[in-house]
Amino acid sequence: MSDKIKCFHCGDDCGKYPVFYDDKNFCCHGCKTVYDILKGNKLYKYYELESTPGIKTESIVQNEKFAYLDVEEIKKQLIEFQDDTYSKVSLNIPAIHCSSCIWLLENLNRIQPAVIQSQVNFTTKETVILFEHQRISLRQLVELLDSLGYTPHISLESISKGKSKPYNKMLLIKIGVAGFAFGNIMLFSMPYYIPGKELIEEPFRNFFTWLNLVLSLPVLFFCGFDYLRAGLKNLYYRFIDINLPIAIGMLAIFVQSVYETISQTGHGYYDSLSGLIFFLLIGKWYQDKTYRALSFERDYKSYFPAAVLKSDSSAENYIPVEKLAIGDLIIIRNQELIPADGQLQSENAMVDYSFVTGESKPVLISMGQQLFAGGKIIGNAVKVLINKEVQQSRLTELWNREDYKYTDRPPFIRLIDKVSRHFTVIVLAIAVLTAVYWLFVNPSLAIRAATAVLIVACPCALALSIPFGFGNSMRLFGKAGFFLKKSEVIEKIHQCDTFVFDKTGTLTDTSEGEVVYEGDELKDEEKKWIHALVRSSVHPLSRAIAFYLKEYYHPDIQVDDFKEIISSGISGRVETHKILVGSAAFTGAETSFSENAEVWISIDQQVKGKFRVGVKFRNGLKELAAELIPAFHIHIISGDNEHELPQLKKIFTENTHFAFHLSPVQKLEYIRKLQSEGKKVLMVGDGLNDAGALRESHVGISIADKVFHFSPACDAILEGNQFNKLLHFKRLSSKTLAVIRYSLLISFFYNMAGLYFAVRGMLSPVIAAVLMPASSVTVVAFVVFMTNVIVKRGLEKSGK
Repeated sequence: MSDKIKCFHCGDDCGKYPVFYDDKNFCCHGCKTVYDILKGNKLYKYYELESTPGIKTESIVQNEKFAYLDVEEIKKQLIEFQDDTYSKVSLNIPAIHCSSCIWLLENLNRIQPAVIQSQVNFTTKETVILFEHQRISLRQLVELLDSLGYTPHISLESISKGKSKPYNKMLLIKIGVAGFAFGNIMLFSMPYYIPGKELIEEPFRNFFTWLNLVLSLPVLFFCGFDYLRAGLKNLYYRFIDINLPIAIGMLAIFVQSVYETISQTGHGYYDSLSGLIFFLLIGKWYQDKTYRALSFERDYKSYFPAAVLKSDSSAENYIPVEKLAIGDLIIIRNQELIPADGQLQSENAMVDYSFVTGESKPVLISMGQQLFAGGKIIGNAVKVLINKEVQQSRLTELWNREDYKYTDRPPFIRLIDKVSRHFTVIVLAIAVLTAVYWLFVNPSLAIRAATAVLIVACPCALALSIPFGFGNSMRLFGKAGFFLKKSEVIEKIHQCDTFVFDKTGTLTDTSEGEVVYEGDELKDEEKKWIHALVRSSVHPLSRAIAFYLKEYYHPDIQVDDFKEIISSGISGRVETHKILVGSAAFTGAETSFSENAEVWISIDQQVKGKFRVGVKFRNGLKELAAELIPAFHIHIISGDNEHELPQLKKIFTENTHFAFHLSPVQKLEYIRKLQSEGKKVLMVGDGLNDAGALRESHVGISIADKVFHFSPACDAILEGNQFNKLLHFKRLSSKTLAVIRYSLLISFFYNMAGLYFAVRGMLSPVIAAVLMPASSVTVVAFVVFMTNVIVKRGLEKSGK
């Protein structure tokens, strides 16, 4: 018999008539065409990453298969963002299965230059593609993916109702089949276990043995197929995980049983095999059910700490972003993000979509045009009529853009990764040694003992302790007003030994400070102009003055030519009048030292006076400082002058360094210098003038105060009213790590105990199959319970 010819692209059997092209064999013209496309675009690396990594294509030309994507109404449902040049779409591609798939999809721009960027999420099998819609349509893009063998799964129903993970019905079917076979095999095996089995004639006993063999075939090759396939992939890709020892154990029992059946030297272990697979599937189902109930990815996104300014005919009020509804009219100010798709109601707007497209190029939008979530307003405050519901997942996606992913994983997580990789190799070695030992001592126990070793030893707790421990703490922190970007942040917070605070908007709370005006008397009309200008800014001092002048709010006053200069002030034109609000130097005023923050006003190049904004530090700052001073290095930096230094020194009495008059670049250099000295810096800022410094820090935390502004550079967002609990969150992060360490100890002792009984031949594979999922569920339950207790108690003690 001649050897089968494998397809160079997908690895399938080419059959009797392979397609021969470029000295290579292909199973069909589809695979040959995909190879030709990749070769033509110099994408040879696709075949270097994995052997035969491709997906078999049914046909390259599908004619009208995707014609519905030309319908405008359908395109609007699928497109997440669109301007005059770019469109962005997220597509579910089930065929993604290896590193070559990821590499190819993330290099689509080399095949089709109209694709600007593509990012793959391997876990969810989603690909986010940014493309130029004037050069390639959505339909053509999908047809390109289809031609490459990566056909997107497009369901308009799921889009309209929201994405949800379908329940695994096939798993229930497999459990049913395995349970049916297990029960019958146990029944047919009774003659071998009951007293007086010699009274049953041998032909009947042999018949029951062969019947058990037949019943075990669907159990192994249907119910246990996922384990076998995963094990084979481990060998093929030279990667080892928990599926490999399970697959080896199942095959070992089956081969031994078939040998005994054919040679008539025994009745086999078909009951153990079917019981093993049945209980593995039961455990898998129970694990899935448990993990669904503890889904943190779904929960923590519900606590995004942001507020938006909602407008009506008589007033403006802040509301949580998750309560924003279709038909609401909101005000978005300079540097704030658009929280949901809507229609521009102002005359025009400058929008920066760099968070969405990666290209920092402000776009001019006219009244009535569509605005998309994630755009940042530059300049004048604008009114937006919301016409699409807020999607928390899209807000989180903006925060977790590729540009800001971590390049290093914390030491503890790296250690767990390393142990997990070697765990299965050690288990395989122990299983081989166990089999060899029992072959010499008691050959009848060799397969049983080795299989029990392969099944009972489980590294699942290593893999699950961190995501569930950190995930639960993330969720609880989020409920308490502390929203983490990634789970790794918990360990990074634990490592910090230096605290850096950006003074303005972080230590100070201008929303409650007393505001007093000094200077020429202002007319009511001038107060309306000033209010209109300051309400366009999210700076803490601007917000304080806007609150002071709130009775002069007028919805129809328009600000033109709005500009905000960092550390100086804001300017704009209101009803033809040029207004400047800011520092004395910015407005041209003469001033002397003051203990209060001073904001000067100039109208048509005439200095009118100044607003004195009383300094009020955040509630609990004194108590927080008293706890920080003995244990940590503290630095307070600011772009302002030293007028608040005497008050700060009364609170931070020692072990504190102060630095004023720092530009955003100087703040970044300040953090960089501390980091270079070996310090682990936790920086807290407002994300306005300190984004670079936040990103440079080991952990950057942005304060949220009724502003829909956050820096993607920060690692966490802390609600302003929870500022005094900052140290409590750090302590709880350390305790979360301690819980995970204890869970690893539990897992270690479980594995040692299980291996002890398995190696001695005292543990059957069936019992091992029950213990394996039970151990992982137990560890997960322990981690979740303990983090619940520790975090909730800690927050209660802190006054939550």
